[in-house]
Amino acid sequence: MLTVMRRIVVLAFPGVQSLDVAGPVEVFAAAGDYDVEVVAPAAGRVAAHSGLQLFVERALADVEGPLDTLLIAGGEGTRAVMDDADLLATVRGLAPASRRLASVCSGAFVLAEAGLLEGRRATTHWGSCDLLARMYPAVTVEPDSIFVRDGDLWTSAGVTAGIDLALAMVEDDLGRDVALEVARRLVVFLKRPGGQSQFSAQLAGQFADREPLRELQGWIADHVADDLRIERLAGEVAMSERNFSRAFHREVGMTPARFVERTRVDAARRQLEESTGSIDEVAARCGFGTAETMRRTFLRVLQVAPSDYRNRFRMPSHELQEESA
Repeated sequence: MLTVMRRIVVLAFPGVQSLDVAGPVEVFAAAGDYDVEVVAPAAGRVAAHSGLQLFVERALADVEGPLDTLLIAGGEGTRAVMDDADLLATVRGLAPASRRLASVCSGAFVLAEAGLLEGRRATTHWGSCDLLARMYPAVTVEPDSIFVRDGDLWTSAGVTAGIDLALAMVEDDLGRDVALEVARRLVVFLKRPGGQSQFSAQLAGQFADREPLRELQGWIADHVADDLRIERLAGEVAMSERNFSRAFHREVGMTPARFVERTRVDAARRQLEESTGSIDEVAARCGFGTAETMRRTFLRVLQVAPSDYRNRFRMPSHELQEESA
């Protein structure tokens, strides 16, 4: 029986983030049932933002459908692609001829500029989600997701999230066993659903400039079960509550209370993924007090209940046993 190869076209361009291209390409190549071609606005050498040189044999304008998947990479050169009216017209023309449309990182801006994200759910690199939402208000931006699938439209967060996106596509096409084998071969985790947060509290904000505040951020992560009200935190750095709140927000980019909440959510996520403790035990260990408080926080921050999060992302039982051995 002949195997039907699924045709994947990946758009690169000058200034592309090389991992946005190489990550998905390596996943599809490892799966084996895909015919993958990297194209660009013009054939020839394409310099990635890192300086890595890619050699592309065909221009996007020379691609004809039908396609299984058209995937738009991202990177520093995205702005020039968005200003290329002819390229955008080509993307619009290929979209109906593609079974699946996808982007990695800021490639979502190209799809949005081409009018292909209107009324759809999407994500991009966490640092650009607010900009995507402002520039394209008709797009429902999901800033926390590693990737978002909205029917035949798939978008991912930044850089290595393109690997998660491609693995999810492989699983959708060929099954979990194949996707898991590819993940093992590439020595990466298999993250099937896209609802897992793409960044932690440490990445969502930023490290404080002042050493006492920077040290406090690490201390909070190590003491999530403690009383972390503002008076306690201000006391740890010997500052008045008012001055502490202002300085923390200015340097970290979020209030102390929000940073504590996100840090506790991060800790709870890890325990839900990696431990066998009950929801009540995880809530207590991570400073929520009660399971109901943790449930409300998860619903607000991650749009998913702790029990559902565990069902989606918990390590297989045999791996949990190996970790605890």
